[in-house]
Amino acid sequence: MNTATDVSSAWPDRLLLLASAAAFLAGVVGFHWAADRALLGLGLLFAGLAGAVVLGLVSPSGRRFVAFAKEASHEAKRVHWPTRKETLQATGIVFVFVFVMALFLWLTDKSLEWVLYDLLLGWK
Repeated sequence: MNTATDVSSAWPDRLLLLASAAAFLAGVVGFHWAADRALLGLGLLFAGLAGAVVLGLVSPSGRRFVAFAKEASHEAKRVHWPTRKETLQATGIVFVFVFVMALFLWLTDKSLEWVLYDLLLGWK
């Protein structure tokens, strides 16, 4: 990796992301400024949001995010999703295991309670 190009490309990226945050903030401030005029306030809010999204997606970080999202979507399409029957069977196994573990822990707790309080300490 060439650090000189990474450092030189970091500033435009940061400036675009800062401008995106400023556009979002301007939209929110405009919405509150025009609170008595509902249509104008909503227009300013949506304009600020649209500007923030556009500036964010134009930045190198935004482009990397879009590429990552596309790759993740393609990868999710290639996944073998379980059928309804497989899902119900796995869920049933989990419920049975949880019930057995709860029963085991309850029995262990009651056994230790009986040994400690009744046999060793003599408390009733």
